[in-house]
Amino acid sequence: MLMQNNHAFENAEKTVEAIAAGQSLSSLFLSSAAEPVAAGKAICWEGDQAKHLFQVEEGVVRLHRIIGEGRRVITAFHFAGDLIGASLQNDFIFTAEAVTECKIRRMSRKSFHEEVARSDALGPAYISLLCQEATAAHEQMVLLSKKNAEERLCSFILKLASRRNLRPRQGLVRVPMNRQDIADHLGLTIETVSRTITKLASRNIVIPEGRHDLRIVNIARLKQLSGDADDFSDDSCHRVNLH
Repeated sequence: MLMQNNHAFENAEKTVEAIAAGQSLSSLFLSSAAEPVAAGKAICWEGDQAKHLFQVEEGVVRLHRIIGEGRRVITAFHFAGDLIGASLQNDFIFTAEAVTECKIRRMSRKSFHEEVARSDALGPAYISLLCQEATAAHEQMVLLSKKNAEERLCSFILKLASRRNLRPRQGLVRVPMNRQDIADHLGLTIETVSRTITKLASRNIVIPEGRHDLRIVNIARLKQLSGDADDFSDDSCHRVNLH
C-alpha cells in the first residue's frame, strides 16, 4: 500500500508540474482576445503553415489526421489551459477541431519564441512542455502497438481521470467526446468500445450510469487491466462522463 501511495503521489506531482508549466506559458496568450469556436469547427488544418500557436481557454479540442480510405485518427485531446502546436516548426501535421463549444487564444509563433527566449522562467517551462508532448506520443505509440482493446480502453479512462481530476476521491470527471471519437483515438471500432464497456460492467469494474457517465467501481482492478503500474489507491472512485 505504501508503494501504491508513493506512485500516486509521484503521478500527482508530475501532473501539477505539467499544469504549472502550461500556466506560465499560457500567460503569454492573455493579451490575445478569446475567439469562440463552434463545436465541430476547425481551428487549424493539416498541411497549413503553422504561423500561430493556440491556447484552449474553454472546451475540448481534438487533433486528428486523415489516412488511407478517409479513415480518421485522433492523436490527442486538449482541454482548457492546454497549448496546441508548441513542438511544430513549419506546417501543421494535424487538424484541430472543437469537440465542444470552445474559446481559444492565438499567438504568432515568432512572438512566442521571442518571449520564451528572453525569459529565464519560460525557457524551462517550454522544454518541460516539449518533454510532456514527447512522453504523451510515446505512451500513445505503446498503447496502439502493444495493448489489446480492453487495455486501451482502461488506459484511456484512467488517463482521463488523472488528467481531469488530481484527487480521484473528489470524483466527477466530465469527458465530452463521443464514443466514435474514443474509438478513433484508440484504434478501435465504436462497437468494440461499447462491447468492452459492457464487459467491464459485467465484471463490476466500470458501471455505465445513463448515457454519458461511467462509474469506476474498482479502480485497482481497472489499473491492473490497463497493463500499467498501479498509480492509484484501491478505494478511490470516479465518475467519467462519456458523451
